[in-house]
Amino acid sequence: MSVAIIYSRAQDGINAPLVTVEVHLSRGLPGFTIVGLPETTVKESKERVRSAILNNQFDFPLSRITVNLAPADLPKEGGRFDLPIALGILIASGQISEKGMQQHEAIGELSLTGELRSIKGALPVSLAVRKSQRSLILPIDNADEAALVKGTSCKPAEHILDVCAHISGTKILEEHQSKKFDYVTKYDKDLSEVYGHEHAKRALEIAAAGGHNLLMIGSPGSGKTMLAERLPSIMPEMTDKQALETAAIASISNKGFDPSTWQQRIFRSPHHSASSVALVGGGSHPKPGEISLAHNGVLFLDELPEFNRHVLEVLREPLESGRIVISRAANQVEYPANFQLIAAMNPCPCGYLGDSSSRCRCTEEQIKRYQSKISGPLMDRLDMVIEVHSIPDAIINQTREVDSDTSTTIRERVCNTFKRQLKRNGCSNSALNTNDIEQYCALTKSDKSLLQTATIKLALSGRAIHRIIKVARTIADLSSSDHIQTQHLTEAMSYRKKTNKSNSLI
Repeated sequence: MSVAIIYSRAQDGINAPLVTVEVHLSRGLPGFTIVGLPETTVKESKERVRSAILNNQFDFPLSRITVNLAPADLPKEGGRFDLPIALGILIASGQISEKGMQQHEAIGELSLTGELRSIKGALPVSLAVRKSQRSLILPIDNADEAALVKGTSCKPAEHILDVCAHISGTKILEEHQSKKFDYVTKYDKDLSEVYGHEHAKRALEIAAAGGHNLLMIGSPGSGKTMLAERLPSIMPEMTDKQALETAAIASISNKGFDPSTWQQRIFRSPHHSASSVALVGGGSHPKPGEISLAHNGVLFLDELPEFNRHVLEVLREPLESGRIVISRAANQVEYPANFQLIAAMNPCPCGYLGDSSSRCRCTEEQIKRYQSKISGPLMDRLDMVIEVHSIPDAIINQTREVDSDTSTTIRERVCNTFKRQLKRNGCSNSALNTNDIEQYCALTKSDKSLLQTATIKLALSGRAIHRIIKVARTIADLSSSDHIQTQHLTEAMSYRKKTNKSNSLI
């Protein structure tokens, strides 16, 4: 036959839309044309495909070859279409049979010798193929990643000859079974390694249990980063759906996805010199930024005031919506960005305001100017603010609290609390909307009066009030209480206090 049709997949954000690769051989001067909005890397596949066919004892047809990648208005990029284009040419020229190809989809980059090389985004492709009820032929290096999707028939191959033999029926490719990784989440950092800081550990436990955003303020070396790095070790395990979403984003990123880290919470810590594009994503072909790479995990911003204010302001919408939409003239891409924000900062420019050494010489105006780098709207989206004091004696003597819990012990409490929220709300407490707050976070008359007083004293906004109530609900859940009690509300309010003489953040 002179026309062959092969099914493949493109990449559009974390989606993998179907691409029909149509190959037509016609009379005329020999030529090789690819149409259907191909990028440069797709156009270069002509040389890879030609060499792969010739180096494996096939004939490259001396005809006018037209390859159409449909739909024509969807941008195509990468070397993922090498294999389907090569198969289309071989089928259209009658060198291999087309029998059974309608039940397969193919994807993979070809070397000049015909070996299959891995591609980015194999997991989104596997998710999409599962819905199509077809099997997926792909490079063997992507097999473990793609096989994580239950219900997808993955048939990995090392060479184009293996694929041709499978299509012809002479040697069938076996369905790949995912390796049995140890999916028990293991973290190399434990909260029991932190000396003292019981107040900060309590705040981290509340933040992990309810998915609340947290700001830590303290002098340099007081342990803020050490505490933040151990938050993933006490967070509840991800569901299969959450794990697949997180893995899909990692799969299309430059870093790639490691199947052995399946279901582990992500911890991202970008440098304060990062641009807004690096943080939220973008580029001529929009790629995910740090907030999407931290989806269902932790985004840690150290030295918060050192970030460009414009960069920090772009966090406001994703913190509320849990997603980011990147718009360009040619297309629009949406990435999930349901992350937990943990931030750290010094209390003043020199960093030693309130330190026991009394070495701070910053003026009140300098302190206000430094802390004003964080806008009010962004502060409103931080559920909790705590002070982290330096504790040199505990470090020198290597002393811990007698009843200091390990991350495993704390995670058990957090998981029980999280299950309690899911049973009642269907979501974490941080995701409660206004109606949910009215239904599940009822306050007594005396507690409402207490909150009213705090609202006036601390100049709280409506959003801040709701966040205090959500934190109180989480504290009540940790105490296995069906109702928010006064001690739960007062503890929640203590995480928003302003305590220093300049009436600033701490």
